[in-house]
Amino acid sequence: MLMKTQPWAKRPVYITADHGGHQLKKRLVRFLENDLKLKFTDLGAKEYDELDDFPDYTIPAAEKTVKTNGRLIAICGSGNGVCLAANKVKGIRAIVGYNIEAAILSRQHNDSNCLCLAGRVLTEEHAMAIVKKWLETEEFLGGKYQRRNEKITKYEKNYK
Repeated sequence: MLMKTQPWAKRPVYITADHGGHQLKKRLVRFLENDLKLKFTDLGAKEYDELDDFPDYTIPAAEKTVKTNGRLIAICGSGNGVCLAANKVKGIRAIVGYNIEAAILSRQHNDSNCLCLAGRVLTEEHAMAIVKKWLETEEFLGGKYQRRNEKITKYEKNYK
């Protein structure tokens, strides 16, 4: 049973997908609701449509994530498209979660706030394990990692 002290209970969580990630998103929605008992917001696409393009969902979802200091799970076929789109939004630190270790390190070293998944590559079980670990990993190690993140933030502020 989920305790109120779980790290993911502290920040809003969002999920989004294009057509290539739609099937995996449906499974992750059930996982978040039924297994993790997590309150989250599904930012679409709600129904499968092969014309759903990842920028149409990922960019608004990433903007909402930054605005609310939340966390975003974004899914497309490879994970790469949603990662590219999300990282165009100032304040997003998106990574492709290709395995559990990468997801943990992205939180500890990069303070990632967007987990991008490959709907056509990952099994549902592997994706669920990655999501759970990424949500559980709250500790950002700071130090040299903070210094590196600050360099990115400085660049974002000066980028035209």
